[in-house]
Amino acid sequence: MHLHILGICGTFMGSLALLARDLGHTVTGSDQSVYPPMSTQLENAGITLMQGYDRSHLQPHPDLVIVGNAMKRGIDAVEYMLDAGLPYISGPQFLADHVLQGKHVLGVAGTHGKTTTTTMLAWVLDQAGLNPGFLIGGVPLGFSQSARLGGGKYFVVEADEYDSAFFDKRSKFVHYHPKTAILNNLEFDHADIFDDLAAIQKQFHHLVRTIPSTGRIIAPITETHIDEVLEMGCWTPVIRTGLDTDTQAELYAELIQADGSHFKVLEQGKVIAEVQWSMTGQHSVANALATIAAAQHVGVSIVQACEALSSFGGVKRRMELLGTLRGIEVYDDFAHHPTAIETTLDGARKRLGERRLWAVIEPRSNTMRMGSHKDGLAHS
Repeated sequence: MHLHILGICGTFMGSLALLARDLGHTVTGSDQSVYPPMSTQLENAGITLMQGYDRSHLQPHPDLVIVGNAMKRGIDAVEYMLDAGLPYISGPQFLADHVLQGKHVLGVAGTHGKTTTTTMLAWVLDQAGLNPGFLIGGVPLGFSQSARLGGGKYFVVEADEYDSAFFDKRSKFVHYHPKTAILNNLEFDHADIFDDLAAIQKQFHHLVRTIPSTGRIIAPITETHIDEVLEMGCWTPVIRTGLDTDTQAELYAELIQADGSHFKVLEQGKVIAEVQWSMTGQHSVANALATIAAAQHVGVSIVQACEALSSFGGVKRRMELLGTLRGIEVYDDFAHHPTAIETTLDGARKRLGERRLWAVIEPRSNTMRMGSHKDGLAHS
């Protein structure tokens, strides 16, 4: 089957293209912005990319058009697709129908840390020999590409709360029906589609309603906004994670190094294992705890998970070291929310000590450009 993807160079749609190709489909795609690292990954996979959204890209007609959520009415290819009566579907729906059916889905949701935590979880399951499939909204450093079908029954997916398509305003994650769900954190974001935090919480509630009673939800013990979601209704066991003083959590960490590069993992107050790795920041430790709890739900021991995390290489553009010149280290990070910026810089400060730290911020997300975070940005 010939599939054409509108918006193929987005992190989600590009990863979906790789899965569709591995399913045996012929895949082509269009995007207004064709640039690395996603364009490189797709071209290396033999997927034809076209610049812009001209109707000629849909001639001859593909068997199915997969529509990215950046598409809207008035775009030439979209208007032609509708006028010509071409079959079309959203990316999340295609993933659910053609990839996730029959799988034990592990979904990673939350305002911050989705990409890194999804990569961590895929890495841990892979190191445990489970050969999981995965779809990651970024380019992981430990895998050759951002998505694969895998060979087992487990599939790890980055579960985004952004909407699915111009014709389906539900959050992407509502399509995925995870059995194991990480709810990392929850703050107001995506001001271009959500009016307030309550609107986002409603979508998270819809996600929680899809998780079976035999499943597992993993959430930090200190996240009140997630607590409010769970209070709307929850039919699934919840495992709580925490840091240092959060000893009421089932699974928590004690920092050995203040920058988070070395920590103990405790279950029910008992030290089980340690992690010593290249990551920094308490947010990274929190992501690791969620990963360990999710992996434990599918049979990976805490000791196994900690051993795998100790060799975890990270994700491109998540505190990625680009190079060093005359003793000056240059890092690239994707943080685009005040809280994420603050926690990332806190981890960097603890690693650098008294060395000078410069931060250059590009306010490129829709919410940043709208000014919704202008007060929090200065503080971060």
